[in-house]
Amino acid sequence: MSLAARVLVVMGVAGSGKTTLGRVLAARRGWAFEEGDDLHPAANIAKMSAGHPLDDRDRAPWLEAVGRQIDSWLGEGRSGVITCSALKRAYRDILRQGRPAVRFVFLEGPASLMDRRLAARPGHFMPASLVDSQFADLEPPGPDEGVITVDAAAGTDLQVGRVTAALEEDASAGPPADASSGDRRPCR
Repeated sequence: MSLAARVLVVMGVAGSGKTTLGRVLAARRGWAFEEGDDLHPAANIAKMSAGHPLDDRDRAPWLEAVGRQIDSWLGEGRSGVITCSALKRAYRDILRQGRPAVRFVFLEGPASLMDRRLAARPGHFMPASLVDSQFADLEPPGPDEGVITVDAAAGTDLQVGRVTAALEEDASAGPPADASSGDRRPCR
């Protein structure tokens, strides 16, 4: 039996492991993958590279680009995984608006973990100095959002297992009526 196309948005602050988890999830499920950072306008990358945090105005065109990628996959009947910090509920609302096939995966963890990871990540435009600003903007998903929450410090296999189990629960429950059936059990 063929399942309807779905899109997972792997979210969290910089250094939480979005790209690692997103790539592995997409590969194991045979889904498309898109690195959301690649959709940032050049001005955003320049601003972050200079050590300045983005604001809502900066993020608006980026969220539009992420939304277009989601719409493209769903329009083709393809499932996919895309990374996007989606720090604020308003950003998540933009990405889920009119897209019931979208489900968020939140990589949750402490700033100290993200600092260590970013310090060890060469060649990325996001400096470790911006982690605090990301945590300041972060509005953790509420239970009414239907987000799958996983521990950013857990191994990738454990994270993938947690997401896979949640997706299997979704499939056995049938199509979601809304996002109010949130599951925030973290994988530890």
